[in-house]
Amino acid sequence: MKKGLFKLIKLKTLGKGILLGLLALNLVFLTGCGQPASVPTASKSQVVELKLAHFFPATHPAEKELIQPWAKAIETATEGRVKITSYPAQTLLQADATYDGVVSGIADLGLSCFSYTRGNFPVLEAFELPGIKYVNSKAASKVAWEGIKQLNPKEVQDTKLMMVFTTGPGDLYTKQPVQTLSDLKGLEIRATGLSAKSLTALGATPVAMAQSEAYEALSKGVVKGNLGPVEVLQGWKQAEVTKYLTRTPFLYNNLFYITMNQKKWDSLDPKDQKAIEAVNQKFFEEVAMGLWDKQNESALNYAVNDKGMKVITLSQEEQDKWINIIKPIQDDFVAQMNQKGQPGQEILDKVKSLADQYNKEFSKS
Repeated sequence: MKKGLFKLIKLKTLGKGILLGLLALNLVFLTGCGQPASVPTASKSQVVELKLAHFFPATHPAEKELIQPWAKAIETATEGRVKITSYPAQTLLQADATYDGVVSGIADLGLSCFSYTRGNFPVLEAFELPGIKYVNSKAASKVAWEGIKQLNPKEVQDTKLMMVFTTGPGDLYTKQPVQTLSDLKGLEIRATGLSAKSLTALGATPVAMAQSEAYEALSKGVVKGNLGPVEVLQGWKQAEVTKYLTRTPFLYNNLFYITMNQKKWDSLDPKDQKAIEAVNQKFFEEVAMGLWDKQNESALNYAVNDKGMKVITLSQEEQDKWINIIKPIQDDFVAQMNQKGQPGQEILDKVKSLADQYNKEFSKS
């Protein structure tokens, strides 16, 4: 009797132990494998919010036709993982502080002109040298982007360039007619970068300022003219404060950039980087490189037909005089590059060769 009772108690104890063991194993399974409520859902990558700074007005085609659609395309291509918010009209960074602001991380992305901080990008000045003609902004933009890829200058290695593009040839817009060098002598003209150096050589008085400041300066008579792409007559309303347009395609080409903070770029998932680069290429080819051509055509019609602006074409003899005077600026560029240990003549020849190539390709565009 006692022996049977002992066996019964032993079996009950063993059964309880097995039950407890099973309960413990189940608890380990639940906590180890995880229930939805106890483990964060990480199936989707964290959204990266990027701030883009630039100086163009919110109504400008650079914002409406390039930046906004480009940002949307990047968001779509990365399945919502990368979102860009634009801060136009210098609301985040001033035009001349944009590149450094991207390097330091004040902005994640920036759009501005290299010429606003002349001296910081010595190699890239080759694409703005006077005396090199471009048929339009498509040709000039293609020359710059392909040239930068081939030259790979150290001065832009501290950010990730998304793309560069240009205004293409620019002209003089003045309050009084400029038909000869004597008309230009002593005239205060808004200009930046190498354009200012060219105007100095021609006898004018360049005044450095961003396009965002030019309208007020022209309206108050602080400057008597501007050197820039035709689009400023409409996009920046400068046809309201100037009367004459003098064709000077050999004087001007302004180089813009969209660039990204390098650390922010490096932090992105490689598949998102690849997607963004595909979007960059598409928007460079389809929008950016021809953006100023489209604007220039519209602005010229507006300036002449709506505002009564007079267009002046220099005689060939007069053009030759101007070009001969500014030719030494190319020689100075080569000498300065050589002093910096850069192959100055090789860089200049590369730009001229690409200009010949793409002027032919886009001459009918």
